[in-house]
This record gives sequence, structure tokens and C-alpha cells, in this order.
Amino acid sequence: MRTILASALALSAGLLAPGARAQTSQEPQKPTVVLVHGAFADSSSWNGVISALRHDGYTVVAAPDNLRGVRADAEVVAGVIRSIAGPVVLVGHSYGGSVISEAAERTANVRALVYVSAFAPEAGETALGLTGKFPGSTLGPALAPPVPLAAGGNDLYIQQARFHDQFAADVPEADALLMAAGQRPIAEAALSEASTAPAWKHIPSWFVYGDADRNIPPAALRFMAQRAGARETVVIKGASHVVMVSHPVQVAQLIERAAAR
Repeated sequence: MRTILASALALSAGLLAPGARAQTSQEPQKPTVVLVHGAFADSSSWNGVISALRHDGYTVVAAPDNLRGVRADAEVVAGVIRSIAGPVVLVGHSYGGSVISEAAERTANVRALVYVSAFAPEAGETALGLTGKFPGSTLGPALAPPVPLAAGGNDLYIQQARFHDQFAADVPEADALLMAAGQRPIAEAALSEASTAPAWKHIPSWFVYGDADRNIPPAALRFMAQRAGARETVVIKGASHVVMVSHPVQVAQLIERAAAR
């Protein structure tokens, strides 16, 4: 009996050894990448980016973004970040940029911010105000009639017939039609809610956007990247507002450069 027990323990030790060696490896821990989608999109908009990052060994979490209001949405994302052991690279698309700017202020483990066609507001600024700061957005006329909410206020959608040209012009039309049908609405009040805590003032930031963005004017995106002192800004020629859908590898590569800083 002792011999059998000893053999079993030896086998168990042998099976556990590789894991134990991995945990004591001197290789630096790769940060977890947390992705936050924006208005009129959902977490599936990150699918190509997630595949590229996972291929390169990164753990990725697509955090929920309720699109109800900057502070409330930021608290949900902050809760996800606080549940992660180790450093985090926090990535936001569009309105999600306002959310990550706020969420990073409520956590201690965010090491880098990546803005993907995203707002990086100063305290007191709103998504709506930044969109109108420079000419070029055609989002207003592309919106569908507001949908009233039971508790007050409205939800906003993009008209499905105009979604491809407005939101995802460089995505195959068949894919854009699916995105249009599954788009997540944003509360109108969220676009007018002022930001309070710009984390980009003390956390290094990276920016990527397309020069054919019709939601947020490229001039506004350039302004925010320069104001934030971005470590790197990538401008993709001809890319639409959903640059992470049409150019997932380039977006993932920028995220990895931010992670490796």
C-alpha cells in the first residue's frame, strides 16, 4: 500500500511540476487587455482584435458597456478591472473612450490606455461637445427617431439603411448589415454627460483612428491625441469609425506595443 501511495504522489508531482515551473518563470507577466465597446456596437466588434491578441498570448476581457452614462458605465468597467490580478491595458472605442478615461481613475492596475476612434475628454467635456468641436460628423442626420425610455429620456440608434455608409463604410456590406441589426443603442443623456476624471493626464496613452471616420471628425481625434500627449498615434487611411473591425491586426499591434512599454 505504501508503495502504491508513493507512486501516486510521485506521478502527481510530475504532472504538477510543469505548472509550478511556469508560475515561477522569470518571464514578465503580460498585462490583461480589457476592451470596452462604444455606442451602436457591441463586444463582437472586437472579435478580430481578440483573436489576434490571444494568438500572441494575451488574456483578453471584453467588458460590458451599458451605454447609459459615463460615470455609471465607468463603475461597471472599473469593477471588472478590479477583479483582475496584475496589470491591465484598457482599450476603448468611440464613447468607450470616455468610459475608460473615467474607469482608470477608479482602479490601481491600469498601466496604459488605448483609444480606438475614441473620445478622450477633459474634465467637463462631453462626447456631444467634442463631436461638434470640429466639422465633419454626419452622425446627426443618420440617427433614427429617438426611442423613449420608460424612466425618461431616449435611446438612440443609427438608421439601419444608413449604418453601412455612416458607421462602417470599409466593412463588407453583408457584415455591416448584421452590425446594424445588432447595434446597441446609447442613452441620449450619456452623450451629454460631462467627464470628471481624465486618466490620460497621468496614464500613458496610444491612439488609432481612420481618416474617413464619419462619426467623430478626424480633426477632433487628432486634437485629443495631441492634447493627451499620445505615445503613438496611428492614422489608417480610408478607415471608418469601426477601425477595429476593418483593421483588427493593426489595432491589436498598437495594443501590444502599449502593453510592452
